[in-house]
Amino acid sequence: MMKSFVYNGQPARVVFGSGTIARLPEEIDRLGLKRVLVLATPPHEADARRLAGSLGGVAAGIFAGATMHTPVSVTEDALRVVAELQVDGLVAVGGGSTTGLAKAIALRTDLPQIVMPTTYAGSEMTPILGETKDGVKVTQSSPKVLPEVVIYDVDLTMTLPAALSGTSGMNAIAHAVEALYARESNPVINLMAVEAIGALVRALPVIAGSPHDRDARSEALYGAWLCGICLGSVGMALHHKLCHTLGGSFDLPHAATHAIVLPHALAYNAPAVPAAMETLRAVLKADDPAMALYDLAGRIGAKRALSQIGMPPDGIDIATDRALANPYWNPRALEREPIRALIARAYAGEPPQA
Repeated sequence: MMKSFVYNGQPARVVFGSGTIARLPEEIDRLGLKRVLVLATPPHEADARRLAGSLGGVAAGIFAGATMHTPVSVTEDALRVVAELQVDGLVAVGGGSTTGLAKAIALRTDLPQIVMPTTYAGSEMTPILGETKDGVKVTQSSPKVLPEVVIYDVDLTMTLPAALSGTSGMNAIAHAVEALYARESNPVINLMAVEAIGALVRALPVIAGSPHDRDARSEALYGAWLCGICLGSVGMALHHKLCHTLGGSFDLPHAATHAIVLPHALAYNAPAVPAAMETLRAVLKADDPAMALYDLAGRIGAKRALSQIGMPPDGIDIATDRALANPYWNPRALEREPIRALIARAYAGEPPQA
């Protein structure tokens, strides 16, 4: 018998393919924008300038200060540029850091956003914004931060390094995994989650061995899009809470943190989500889905220990305290000692344990 559910679809316009960056002027015109600000991270300032140059007079300028975890101080700097240039729209080109900055600006100004992802983060498909201030990351949801247009261009992902592709893809898989056992889970999102996990599990090992394989890149970007829809449509649980806590507390790289924590968080929740585990066994073709994800991370060259990405040894207790400080929904009750043990295993890079 079908269980009762509520499905809330997020409004979004998606343009997907190869060479679709050429559609940007058309999408800017469709939104009626006259002065857009191009956003990027510091390493991609030159790319942002080239893109702005291709847009002619409609590009009011660039701001290439986006950084991990969307610090409020950076957003305030960008807002001053928005005001000075009298911007009426935002164009974000990059990964989750650039998308996060666009969302933070939109939250405060309601400016329309066009986002062109270059990684598999998935945040471009969500009304969720995580911001960091004084070492604490706070997440909120608002329709104001959902981009008006997302342009997926496979060409923009072709130069993404293989190692970063792997961690970014694992980050995306985490969205779909937690969607399967979310409190608001529903048949539509479950279908997308299964399709997304399957696409990424097939594509990521190919990309690790052949980074320029266009078919694998296309499948990975397709999977990431679906994972983003999952993230934006249902609530997340322990995995995402831990990653936000770890990232905000120790300034850890976002995607790498997700890749490391995912198998451990799934193993923790496994006893409480038998239906989701059965689904994952089928799509991962493995008896132990948590171990399969841990092995996948190893196969694609992703780091598997928090100690390898900058977390200090005393961070285990700090992260445990912060992860338990504010109650949130999770399918399994949150218990201090098991949570601490989970973080300790992730810190050491040990295999996950139920």
